[in-house]
Amino acid sequence: MKLNKKYWEQRYAENRLGWDIGHVSTPLKTYIDGLQNKELKILIPGAGHGYEVSYLHQQGFTSVYAVDYAAAPLQRILKENPDFPEDQLIEGDFFELEESGFDLILEQTFFCSLPPDLRSKYVQKTFDLLKTGGTLSGVFFDFPLTEQGPPFGGDLELYRELFQPPFRIRILERAYNSIPPRQGNELFFIFTK
Repeated sequence: MKLNKKYWEQRYAENRLGWDIGHVSTPLKTYIDGLQNKELKILIPGAGHGYEVSYLHQQGFTSVYAVDYAAAPLQRILKENPDFPEDQLIEGDFFELEESGFDLILEQTFFCSLPPDLRSKYVQKTFDLLKTGGTLSGVFFDFPLTEQGPPFGGDLELYRELFQPPFRIRILERAYNSIPPRQGNELFFIFTK
């Protein structure tokens, strides 16, 4: 199975969006609500329907970027937020993203949608995209790694092994505020470059 642009476009066309909870994720909303600097340069990779993107925009964050293989979810973000800067919605491959200097990368389901053989590449790419002192934060799924994905899963020890180094792990723990269907299956994290 090739998880390429065609694959993801088809998933959206067929509305096969099992990861889509229909609103901003509770752990990420809580984290966003604690951010004070509205000028942070923020990236959301694999943004999907972009609930986090929309929420950040509605809260007054001015430099929010979203990247996704599929055009449909990016178009939906723009439709729901007509004043969103269109040049900050990037249709393409996250691994080919050239924009950099991000203060924060927010992770919500993208990492666990990647085939496990791309995970080390993700770690390096997020590290490269962030400014020194920048933060990678969000949630990872916490269930046994599987070949039957996406999502492919993983656990605390696997994530610790992948991300440390090059990141400094500030928090990596079970999310206390997951939505009921994901309770006990999400880890919240904050990593620093």
